[in-house]
Amino acid sequence: MTSTSPDSVNSLDSLVLHTTDNGVSWITLNRPEAMNAVTWDQRERVIQLLAEASADPAVRAVVITATGKGFCAGADLRGAPAAAERVPGDVARTIKLGAQRLIAAVLDCEKPVIAAVNGTAAGIGAHLAFACDLVIAAEQAKFIEVFVRRGLVPDGGGAYLLPRLVGPQRAKELMFFGDSLLAMDAERLGLVNRVVPADELEKTARAWAERLATGPTRAIAMTKQLVNAALDSDRATAFAAEAAAQEINMTTADANEGVASFVERRSPSYEGR
Repeated sequence: MTSTSPDSVNSLDSLVLHTTDNGVSWITLNRPEAMNAVTWDQRERVIQLLAEASADPAVRAVVITATGKGFCAGADLRGAPAAAERVPGDVARTIKLGAQRLIAAVLDCEKPVIAAVNGTAAGIGAHLAFACDLVIAAEQAKFIEVFVRRGLVPDGGGAYLLPRLVGPQRAKELMFFGDSLLAMDAERLGLVNRVVPADELEKTARAWAERLATGPTRAIAMTKQLVNAALDSDRATAFAAEAAAQEINMTTADANEGVASFVERRSPSYEGR
């Protein structure tokens, strides 16, 4: 087993800032000098924090954001083996264990995840935002399917996410040309829920996250799973999953509280259980 020195832990903590406030886990990429291009260590830390958020009853929503002018400029490829040193299977393995695990961690997180996109989101950075349940973008943010500019195939779940969000034709346009997509245009296409002035980004993300954090957490988690799974399901499978989810949900304290509050004509008080 490889041990981690205190210095390396402290360094990683400074590169991925993390706080929990009012039931919200805030995950902040903090390499502004590199436009928050994500390193291996950062990726693993974000995956870990998302898993911890799923397991912690005190965490009821997650926000992923970044410092500086970039949300995430993609993967930091420094240190990757040269082409002459690779053997068949190396690239596929790297993608499966790397970028795809990061995107899956967002999609599979049992708490709602909000992307607060402060600036450029390119490559895997764009896919990190698109994998989130809700996307709030600052006016100056932009999204770039940068892979074609490098002669690459989109990875990190791009060909899975984009057609489901905007349809195949729009997805191909974005991926074939690799043009910058302004925040307002991304909102028009349905990739972004809300565009706000930069100085309102954190405030808006906090308001949304804290509202989610006072909601029926288990019901929201199952709703997220149902919507994500429905995109790959036929009607019969989706209907069966919906009925099963409601059966399970009706055993939760929050469901009982929601029904009771309706009958008693009062506002519900959800505890996330």
